[in-house]
Amino acid sequence: MENTNHFFTENIILQTDLVRLEPLTKAHFEVLLPIAMQQQNLWNYTTAKIRTVADFTTYFNTALQEREDNKSYPFAYFNKQTNEYVGCTRYGNIDFKNKKLEIGWTWLTNPLHGTGFNRNCKFLLLSYGFEVLGLNRIELKTGSLNVISQKAIQNIGAVKEGVFRNHIITDDGSIRHSMYFSFIKEEWPETKAKYFAGLY
Repeated sequence: MENTNHFFTENIILQTDLVRLEPLTKAHFEVLLPIAMQQQNLWNYTTAKIRTVADFTTYFNTALQEREDNKSYPFAYFNKQTNEYVGCTRYGNIDFKNKKLEIGWTWLTNPLHGTGFNRNCKFLLLSYGFEVLGLNRIELKTGSLNVISQKAIQNIGAVKEGVFRNHIITDDGSIRHSMYFSFIKEEWPETKAKYFAGLY
């Protein structure tokens, strides 16, 4: 597998004409905080429940610490058309021994929902995962009640695998069933051509 020995210390920047994904740093806190606090619906279906500045600070610092601990690699979303930061995402549950990871912890400012922005981002993350890192599997999960997210994931070619019942206890104490989806390396060329045509 290529480029994994120094993966967590690399300055990975992924971009199309519309989006740029760049490593999340402390400098992103001030630009992402207003989005997180003003658009509370972003957290309705997430395991993290961001209601206060302290909540977001903990969430943000955890993402940075997980990179330091070689557990995840968080990215900030930048909209190249409007020249502003608009959310973030993460490679998480990274397991290079078994050549797999998860794309998740994703949130995006409301005006960009349904615009294709996140499709661009997922294309970049999937391409890098399969074509540079040489992964066998990339997975995504969402809450069983989050029908919009489930449809969005399937609309980019992910295969629905099933439900992990009583999977996660969220920040507010509720128990979440998680719906799992995946992409695998053997199917990636066909999926890329069918669902991401025009982005490469």
